[in-house]
Amino acid sequence: MIASSTSEDWPALRVDEWADTRSTLHMWVQIIGKIRLACSPLVNHWWQVTMYVTPRGLTTSSIPYGGRVFDIEFDFCDHRLRIRDSSGASHGFSLEPQSVATFYAQTMEALRALGISVDIQRTPNEVDPAVPFPDDHAHCAYDARAVHLFWRQLVQADRVIAGFRAGFIGKVSPVHFFWGAMDLACTRFSGRTAPPHPGGAPNCGDWVMVEGYSHELSSCGFWPGGGDEGAFYSYCYPTPDGFKDSSVEPSAAFYSDNFGQFLLPYEAVRTSADPDATLTAFLKTTYRAAAELGHWDSAALECDPNRWASRR
Repeated sequence: MIASSTSEDWPALRVDEWADTRSTLHMWVQIIGKIRLACSPLVNHWWQVTMYVTPRGLTTSSIPYGGRVFDIEFDFCDHRLRIRDSSGASHGFSLEPQSVATFYAQTMEALRALGISVDIQRTPNEVDPAVPFPDDHAHCAYDARAVHLFWRQLVQADRVIAGFRAGFIGKVSPVHFFWGAMDLACTRFSGRTAPPHPGGAPNCGDWVMVEGYSHELSSCGFWPGGGDEGAFYSYCYPTPDGFKDSSVEPSAAFYSDNFGQFLLPYEAVRTSADPDATLTAFLKTTYRAAAELGHWDSAALECDPNRWASRR
């Protein structure tokens, strides 16, 4: 039997306490994400560009480069950026208060030390204004304590969302971190195509969203916004009539017209008697609203994640 979490596992971190650090970190993860984007072949819905939660931070996982592979990890325990390649070589530097321009230069220098030359698009996406990384000297904060707490939030979100993901046998994304909006996400698909997405994200081509939303989906995740301590979210595309008026759990969840999705404040999960069950109820009921109103073939797409429990 796998033990569930306690409220002590879910750290408190107010969004307004680390706003400057969050903005700086957002640019840093975009730089690393764009390195993966530049080197990796396209996978549907841009799944090849994401990062993943690790026991120490966030990783790109293996990135192909010629006849070898390398990875890049943000270590939010020792606060270092680590780059390793399949030859056994490694390089890195400390994560500390420094400008985006300095972080960009150090990253490229570390890659060159490993014989890796990568040319990335130097302008960030999904933010406005979009200052090129080599010119960004304004974002330079790094509160190590806050970053560590944010990573611990991601650990809990990743763990519970992964359990929710297991109940779907249809096409479903990994639980992964999108650096464009700085959110952890997992997306289920109905199997049907969707109308072209209208786009509209700042400094991001509409064609990017057309690829990301090419098929009907129900997506959930966590991001450091939407609540005093961040928020869990759930939305679907296209949005069926009546979705926003659906009855979902827990009672703290609500539909945000501003964001076009259901939100559940992180603090409502953290302070509940059973955080895992509270978040799982939100994930299940918002998905169920999307699937029923969207007429998904649930019998063909869903499964019992414990179907082999008696044999294991």
